[in-house]
Amino acid sequence: MPGPLDGVRVLDLSRVLAGPWCVQNLGDLGADVIKIERPGPGDDSRQWGPPWLADTEGKPTHESAYNLSANRNKRSVAIDMAKPEGQQLIRRLAERADVCIENFKVGDLARYGLDAACLCTLNPRLVYCSITGFGQDGPYADRPGYDYLFQGLGGLMSVTGERDDLPGGGPQRTGVPIVDLFTGMYACISILAALHHRDVGGEGQRIDISLLDVVLALSSGQLSNFLVGGKVPGRLGNVSPNLTPYEVFACADGQMIIACGNQTQFVFLCRAIGHPDWANDERFRNNEARLKHRDELHALLEEVFRTRSGTEWEDLLFAAGVPCGPINDYAQALAHPQAQFHRARIDIAHALGVNAPGIASPMRFSATPVAYRRAPPLLGQHTREVLIEQLALTPQELERLEAARVIACAQPGTAR
Repeated sequence: MPGPLDGVRVLDLSRVLAGPWCVQNLGDLGADVIKIERPGPGDDSRQWGPPWLADTEGKPTHESAYNLSANRNKRSVAIDMAKPEGQQLIRRLAERADVCIENFKVGDLARYGLDAACLCTLNPRLVYCSITGFGQDGPYADRPGYDYLFQGLGGLMSVTGERDDLPGGGPQRTGVPIVDLFTGMYACISILAALHHRDVGGEGQRIDISLLDVVLALSSGQLSNFLVGGKVPGRLGNVSPNLTPYEVFACADGQMIIACGNQTQFVFLCRAIGHPDWANDERFRNNEARLKHRDELHALLEEVFRTRSGTEWEDLLFAAGVPCGPINDYAQALAHPQAQFHRARIDIAHALGVNAPGIASPMRFSATPVAYRRAPPLLGQHTREVLIEQLALTPQELERLEAARVIACAQPGTAR
């Protein structure tokens, strides 16, 4: 069944994660994605291993797990954009595209005639999305940057981690590249909005997405606390700056999370653990009072929680209407009954003759479901296919371009 973006063609000039993550979502939604890669190394993330996908003999290949995570539903075309003929091929593909996305440093693509000014002139209906560290203008616009840098620079690490006065205290990056991932999602939303605008008005437009803007946007809750309260937020470990009990507690066999998001849930919690009087205690009568007496409440609750296992508490508190749960590792998370029911793990037939594992899209449609049509491609796997299909190149032209190293095609012999 066609996806909601069936018929949309995306020219992907991005690499690593933010851009590829955006485009993978577009591909999951049915867009035809043509991913342009450098002959030889390809997308930088192809080298970000181990681990590597194993071939049919169990030997590691050149396909990194990192690259596999963000590049399904794409066709890989290896073109050297440093060569004039390569630039011309990409421009011709852009003339037929609905969307172009890139994450080069500001001004880099202008040298090749592949910037927004050039491609949008060739194709006025093109939606051209640029992802950079700091945006297309401003005093820092020419600086590069990765997710890790912006977690620090944008303030995220200042509120992530344990307090300095506790064991293990100090700033921490998040366990996943959250700024890259959110940047990809904001880019995806922007592209969809621009496509709708084009369908109404007939013209494409340029989109400017920066990692700095994104990290500030995703920190809006903490920044709102600062802007309203005037106090710079700090690290609180596993507790919330705005709610309690909304944190981690020790139980008889490990740790669990209690997440009371409102007064009713706190009342239910107190009743379920046999202390209904705590809900009327002046120290805990509302969220503001509880925040002032957080340590006292935590100690009282943890004393109770230590008397039973996490599973026992989860069953009891779930029945009482209190959100709670364990702290799983990723193996446990994938084995969770609900994750199993939703088929969170997917396997797609790969060109190596094995299945490439992945994680299912969370987007669920009643009429136009997400489809996993293509495994993450080998470098240059679709060079010939796309150039014949889209540009009507002849076999002789392809042979000449490959001999001149303007293009490259996937080669057998993929073991490392």
